[in-house]
Amino acid sequence: MNKSDLVDQVATNAGISKAAAARAIDSFVDGVTASLKAGEHVALIGFGTFKVTTRAARVGRNPRTGAALKIAARKVPGFTAGKTLKDAVN
Repeated sequence: MNKSDLVDQVATNAGISKAAAARAIDSFVDGVTASLKAGEHVALIGFGTFKVTTRAARVGRNPRTGAALKIAARKVPGFTAGKTLKDAVN
């Protein structure tokens, strides 16, 4: 499923226009992004939790030459599925 498929499904299920569904989805994504950027978690009970984790700096290897490379520490977004979502998938 891609974004346009999701917009179609939300519009159909909620009985709203596709434009309104697209605005709602964009607003959700913007809200999650802003919260993660601020260092906050976004917990949707039953669905899952979006959070930011930190990857430590490490030494990697160039696959072509085998030379060592320094890979800087960075923050990465993550998602942990909630129990209801896990149960629905299994």
